[in-house]
Amino acid sequence: MTTQFEPVIGLEIHLQLKTKSKLFCSCPSGMPDEAAPNSAVCPVCTAQPGSLPVLNRGAVELAVKAALALNLNINKVSIFDRKNYFYPDLPKGYQITQLFKPISENGYLEIGGRKIGITRAHMEEDAGKSIHRADATLIDLNRAGTPLLEIVTEPQIHGADEAYNFLTRLKINMQWVNASNCDMEKGELRVDVNISLRPAGTKTLGTKVEIKNLNSFKAVRDAIHAEIGRQTDMLNNGEKIKQETLLFNKETGQTVAMRSKEDAVDYRYFPDPDLKPLLLDDKWLEDMKNSQPEMPETREARFIKDFALSAYDAGVLTSRREISEYFEHVLKTGAQPKSAANWILTDLLGALNADKKDIESSPVGAASLGKIINFCDGGKISRAQAKKVFEAVWKTGKEPEILIKEMCLEQVSDAAQLEVWAKEAVAENPKIAADVRAGNAKAVGALIGSVMKKSKGKANPGLLNEIFNKLLS
Repeated sequence: MTTQFEPVIGLEIHLQLKTKSKLFCSCPSGMPDEAAPNSAVCPVCTAQPGSLPVLNRGAVELAVKAALALNLNINKVSIFDRKNYFYPDLPKGYQITQLFKPISENGYLEIGGRKIGITRAHMEEDAGKSIHRADATLIDLNRAGTPLLEIVTEPQIHGADEAYNFLTRLKINMQWVNASNCDMEKGELRVDVNISLRPAGTKTLGTKVEIKNLNSFKAVRDAIHAEIGRQTDMLNNGEKIKQETLLFNKETGQTVAMRSKEDAVDYRYFPDPDLKPLLLDDKWLEDMKNSQPEMPETREARFIKDFALSAYDAGVLTSRREISEYFEHVLKTGAQPKSAANWILTDLLGALNADKKDIESSPVGAASLGKIINFCDGGKISRAQAKKVFEAVWKTGKEPEILIKEMCLEQVSDAAQLEVWAKEAVAENPKIAADVRAGNAKAVGALIGSVMKKSKGKANPGLLNEIFNKLLS
């Protein structure tokens, strides 16, 4: 008999904090891959005798911002510990981390109406990088000492899609408060997955395996699907799951054993004697909380409520803080929310994607887009003309009103002139006019097209439609 199993999943996320310097020294952080190996190192991050760590205040600020964005409780006192193990790219022979008293703990993210618990988010330093060659392994310590925030969830995720959605929301929130760039290609966000299966409806956890080094959210989702399938088949065949560490092969779509994990590694943790406990002042912590921006979930709900936007439109507008702020700046010009949303989601984001630009470097600023929208909605130019103006602003950077004059695009909305053209069109097209009088409302489009030719595309089609309805009613 086939048993139905329920996956129980926890995530360990290593987030590189967006600081200019490393966690315990002044060496530059986040060096590009093409930088010369070992060019961003000093006695502290290479563990030279007699060197001492000095905590980076900026890293603490970003760790607190990130923790607040994950609804975590901030500990006013936290301690740095030494995690002892040997690896060639770990120059100290230990990693400075936080085990016994992390900077933050007991938080959550809400995904699909369900709160996924976050056990802790603690600060630690990154190791260096091993570069494997056919005949040797080379060590680059540029990354050693880079500040990380390790975020550990509760085992409360119940599927691959929920894990994917959790990570997507976490990334949005981390970028929103500018805690990290979250560029997975550069290793700024790395994910390990812990997963076990248990018979549906039971509470006892199954044997846990770990999937390491997943470098994209898609890989996380695919790896979880693959591992659920593997464990389900094994359990239904009466086989036992071994506690082990796995890798995910994207080519085959399968998880493969990396190493067995029968016993927990003894890292001999103890408080780092070179670092005092981190004490957060009450007023400083209150100031940090007060400076926290409106979070995307709250802003999305406000856009839906206040501006009658669809959930999809509000979701895209709040997928990045910069997009949501651009939208609100457009509204300050008097543009209607739905029009602003449509222009941003279609014309602006389409142009940005085509040119591979971020919204911060958009050639069309929020004020200019607001003017274009207002000219269009106010009848000064048509939607097609507005699109031409948008494209011209994108290329030249000129003000929309100047381009409208230069391109002779101003729409004719003078009712008297439009009526003259409309009467001429009726006289020139008696059969079409008769069809409209007989009830064929669609035929009026041909008459409007006739006037558009006379006006060289400048006639206001909305007003024309009203005039034809009066003439032919």
